[in-house]
Amino acid sequence: MTETRGVEVAVVGAGAAGLFAAIWAGRAQRAAASAPSVAAFDGAARLGAKILVAGGGRCNVTHWRVDEGDYAGSTAPAIRRVLRRFGVDRTTAFFAELGVQLKREETGKLFPVTDSARTVLDALLRAAADAGARVRNPDRVEAIERSGDGFAVRSSSGTTLARRVILCTGGRALPKSGSDGAGLGFARTLGHSVTDHLIPALVPLRLADGHWITALSGLTVPAELVLRGGTGKRLAAYADSTLCTHFGLSGPSVLNISRHWTLAHADDPAARLELNWLPGEDVDGFDRVLVEAKGRGMLSVLRERMPERLARAILEAAGVDPAATAQQLGRDRRRALASTACATPLPVTGDRGFTFAEATAGGVPLSEVRLETMESRIVPGLFLAGEVLDVDGRIGGFNFQWAWASGHVAGVSAAAQAPTPS
Repeated sequence: MTETRGVEVAVVGAGAAGLFAAIWAGRAQRAAASAPSVAAFDGAARLGAKILVAGGGRCNVTHWRVDEGDYAGSTAPAIRRVLRRFGVDRTTAFFAELGVQLKREETGKLFPVTDSARTVLDALLRAAADAGARVRNPDRVEAIERSGDGFAVRSSSGTTLARRVILCTGGRALPKSGSDGAGLGFARTLGHSVTDHLIPALVPLRLADGHWITALSGLTVPAELVLRGGTGKRLAAYADSTLCTHFGLSGPSVLNISRHWTLAHADDPAARLELNWLPGEDVDGFDRVLVEAKGRGMLSVLRERMPERLARAILEAAGVDPAATAQQLGRDRRRALASTACATPLPVTGDRGFTFAEATAGGVPLSEVRLETMESRIVPGLFLAGEVLDVDGRIGGFNFQWAWASGHVAGVSAAAQAPTPS
């Protein structure tokens, strides 16, 4: 098709950030007594794939407490400035207004009381329609070009002229949802840069074939992942639920540290990951526990702190007889057991890639965006929000909160603000 249409605001990508931007752009236009003129484009036949799979299908909407320390990527002060524009209290109030009540779980995560991600997606789509924002799908954007004092958005259905564009295309994580990196290409074409690194974040890690942990597939325990540099310096650590799999490791602790591991290892090949099966203990402290166990067998000691299946695997990996006492082991073998329990070295061979990642580390730097509006410093009239930017949060609803905050600022600003000079 070659039909040319026109709107005030075109939102490219109708995921979490895009829907939020469209809602607030439409509301802002109405508040200014203007007829809403917002179109949101998405190439997916079924919208909201990432929303629907989030939180095991329940959608972890946000976290009860969010600050810049929960994120990586661009600088903490820059991230904080955006988060403060639309905080957790405003998020919960927004969803309550739509009839979506949120509940706080022990982890601090906030889920809809229905325990259904569909509740969240349907509410966002209704809110977009109520705000006068038209969601067009499947309608994949193929190019965004400057045109006069605005933009020509060329999509599978034709060309739409827009005064302002909000880029909410995501990164490259979960490409089957539509986040295939095309938006980063649009940003580059329009003059933006993208970080040198663009890697999977919140992604499971692979271990060397045949590693003894893979034989524990299906086992979930609390554990701590510790990242150390080649000199032994502790660079990052996450303690949380940890899942052993046939390929390696998954679970919140692993997903949270994955992006740090990938970047650290790229800069320092001697960087290493260790797994502490006994969070709160260290090698020296647990060695003392073993000594103080005196005549008790090692299996008996470990079984008090972990599942027997794991205890036996650790003993076998350390080369220790389950019935042996600390006195029978001798210092070297006892220390080897303490080290295996509290600092198992992980021979990581890589991650499971963007197909299994929940987020992308890298993107357009926040330094290229006006933080008070999310407008590009390089391309007047272009706004950016969500995962297309160089911001990625840890597990727990933090990436959604970034989508809500940045999408809100971009939507309101794009609707209210004419393009400004760079």
